[in-house]
Amino acid sequence: MRPLPALAALAAAALLLSGCASAVRGTAVAGEVPPSTAPRTTTSAQASTSAPGASGAGVSCDYERSGTAAKPVDLPPATSTDTPAKVVLALGGGEVIVELSPDTPCTGRSFAHLARSGYYDGTPCHRLTTSAGLQVLQCGDPSGTGSGGPGYVIPDENPDSASAYVPGVVAMANAGPHTGGSQFFIIYGTCDIPPDYAVIGKTDAAGLAVVTRIAAGGVDSPSGDGPPKTPVTIESAKAS
Repeated sequence: MRPLPALAALAAAALLLSGCASAVRGTAVAGEVPPSTAPRTTTSAQASTSAPGASGAGVSCDYERSGTAAKPVDLPPATSTDTPAKVVLALGGGEVIVELSPDTPCTGRSFAHLARSGYYDGTPCHRLTTSAGLQVLQCGDPSGTGSGGPGYVIPDENPDSASAYVPGVVAMANAGPHTGGSQFFIIYGTCDIPPDYAVIGKTDAAGLAVVTRIAAGGVDSPSGDGPPKTPVTIESAKAS
């Protein structure tokens, strides 16, 4: 792990983003590993993508238990004929509708499962970055520390190119290969990162405006990387 100078206390939990601009090069979105431990690595959490449908039907996902859950939740179903098309986040006084990507069925199924299970309800968005090379809001850790996860890891479904990371995209945070769990980030501006983070889906102009408004409130850190100055909570998350 390469430490983030402004967040030394979270260095061991930082998500690797080696392609970021110099102001944040080395790290960015915090991952889901306890402080002072190495990133979890598993080799069996792989997706079997035999004849997948647009909704994820036909895809078998190997979700593997790992670590302690920040909030109790069951494993997502390995297979499903009921893959939601969207997740609606009531976030910071506004609504962010995430249209799930058919290209990442295992990631989307887990995201929707956590929403349906109430895992995200009442949880904070613990990190906001406002640098020229990284402009994201990160949420999904009930502990609010940046090191919490659901107690399982999901298969990696990373994009082919970094061009996938544009404003409005919602992507999965991680701490290296095979460590994605519940933390995610919403891109509201520039996001200069390598293609190492599965794209969950994308929000529309209205959802992007909600996140942009949150970002305009500033960061509670002189580095421009830390908790939002005005606390932000996922009031509820609903999958449909």
